[in-house]
Amino acid sequence: MMNAEASIYLDKLRPKKNGNCSVKIRVTFNRKRKYYSTGIDLVPNEFEKIMNAKRRTPEQKEIRLKLDRFCTKATGVIDNLPYFNFDSFEESFFEFRDTSNSVSFAFDKYIDQLKIENRIGTAVSYESAKKSLESFKKDLTFADITSALLKRYENWMLQQNKSSTTIGIYLRSLKAIYNLQNIDKSIYPFGESKDKYSIPTGKNIKKALTIEEVAKIYNYQAPKGSTKDMAKDYWLFLYLCNGMNVKDFCQLKWSNIDGEFIKYQRAKTKRTKKESKNIVVALKPEILKIIQKWGCPSISKENYIFPHLMTGMNAKKEHATIQQITKIINTYMKRISADLSIDKNVTTYFARHSFATVLKRSGVKTEMISELLGHNSIGTTNNYLDSFETDQIKEQTSVLTSGFRQAN
Repeated sequence: MMNAEASIYLDKLRPKKNGNCSVKIRVTFNRKRKYYSTGIDLVPNEFEKIMNAKRRTPEQKEIRLKLDRFCTKATGVIDNLPYFNFDSFEESFFEFRDTSNSVSFAFDKYIDQLKIENRIGTAVSYESAKKSLESFKKDLTFADITSALLKRYENWMLQQNKSSTTIGIYLRSLKAIYNLQNIDKSIYPFGESKDKYSIPTGKNIKKALTIEEVAKIYNYQAPKGSTKDMAKDYWLFLYLCNGMNVKDFCQLKWSNIDGEFIKYQRAKTKRTKKESKNIVVALKPEILKIIQKWGCPSISKENYIFPHLMTGMNAKKEHATIQQITKIINTYMKRISADLSIDKNVTTYFARHSFATVLKRSGVKTEMISELLGHNSIGTTNNYLDSFETDQIKEQTSVLTSGFRQAN
């Protein structure tokens, strides 16, 4: 039977801004490797001296002793496991971090579960939140998390020039992890009351185009068959298909076309809803034209319409592909917007917000827009629409001063 092995490893591939590299314990089993931080950072030359020099300073000796303890701990855990697997190893190895109270360990466990479920994008978001919290306070425990600490973290993030949106995303991740723990509810730090911490919400920045601006994009003449041409068509497809997101766009199959409609379930809600509602898109001639131009004809309805994902592609590769398509669309839409003198940073988000806003301004009821977007609450839809109402207010109330003369 193959045995697992533990060794001390310097991660030179990901140096920090100050030139230090993280020293980790590398565990190898069945050709798979996982790395566990020791919390010690060293420059390569210093690491080499600590590991191999015949003479060391007292400080170097102390660091070497600490590293040996980590490695001995890992080896001991491996030797005591009747059958090795990384989950069992981690449960024992991280005992020194107090697994019942360590925020980082709880994040790690949840992130691993997300990856098992192929929720790669969500896992990446949680990893970012974890790293941010670790930078704010090393060895953070759930006992540390109070409304006062959360407020200090918010202020620290603002000092790092992070947006309220980013702060909100990270703290909602922390809240989700906290809610999974068996912690006395009487000390729950989140909430709206005076002694609780309320997670900030991001500013509702306008992300919609007018129908005139959308028409400019539609009539824009990009070189035929170019990447710019593809990006323009893809953006229009998202807009016309009820503000579809890029992941759902890439995952569309020929089986989603049902007569004069496209019917699909949002990937974002498939896992969370027992009966995830179908989104129904009217198959307009402009949509069909884009499918005919860029789609891959197939006799099998289970094949993807557009040539980006492939059957059997793993979740990590699929996520990377979707991210790349999003980047391409955003890059070229920025160039198209500049060519058209549209002074907005037009991205794929604009397609969704523009779809909702154009309908709203044409008189469509919010309930219908909510249904077309696939939202489960009117409140979510209103978040898309609220910030655009100020333009309407300015326009409609301009009549109040239409007869005024300008002062000399």
